[in-house]
Amino acid sequence: MRFDDQVVFITGAGNGIGAATARRVHGEGGIVAIADHDHSAAERLARELGVRALALNCDVTDRASVDAAIDTVRSRHGRLDQLILVAGGSAPMPGFAEQEDQLWQQLIDLNLVGVMRCIRAALPLLQQSPRAAVVAVSSVNGLAAFGEESYGAAKAGLSNLVRNLAVRHGPDKITFNVVAPGTVRTRVWDHQPGSLQRLRQFYPLGRVGEPEDIAAAVCFLASDDARWITGVTLPVDGGALAGPLQWFDRAFS
Repeated sequence: MRFDDQVVFITGAGNGIGAATARRVHGEGGIVAIADHDHSAAERLARELGVRALALNCDVTDRASVDAAIDTVRSRHGRLDQLILVAGGSAPMPGFAEQEDQLWQQLIDLNLVGVMRCIRAALPLLQQSPRAAVVAVSSVNGLAAFGEESYGAAKAGLSNLVRNLAVRHGPDKITFNVVAPGTVRTRVWDHQPGSLQRLRQFYPLGRVGEPEDIAAAVCFLASDDARWITGVTLPVDGGALAGPLQWFDRAFS
């Protein structure tokens, strides 16, 4: 019961990694604010969890929406203990030379500036909590060259943002960390049949990730088990950054 009586705000919590994280936090005793721009998905999950779950409409690209969601938590509970930031995403991109400024700005706004908006809005409440933690979900794309330059650049910026905040707010006893997943089985792959089967060959552990794999790491970093860990980016990637087996075999055969 690592989150017993803790108030936990989770963005992107209606589906996928966010929903798996909300279920785990709730299962460990947490009071969960399920924040998502897909309000119907947030409401479905809140009904599933029942007691100690609150659905919130929250678009991280809109400051007023973020501020209103945090204000609702303040009004309802009077405090906030953990902030978990899952909302983000990528989009199909042309070749680098054909990428328009607007698409870059949209992806950076969603994946980097949106995280800043949430932290900025939540910080006054977090500074009042004796167990405050912030965990952002990034991607291995922010740690190595996997294409998708705009998405990768935003995720790389996220790690630097969190490191800076970890130092700035260390005296407040707030921890700031990042989890960087590899490929995870979420609904974005539903219309790409065979893709996950093909991608598994690039993972030394022989499979892509499940949302619960990422939720486990997020909840560790958000809990008291990680009270002396701050400013880190933790890859949760099935060994992808270490290198796939076929590359190893080519190098040493």
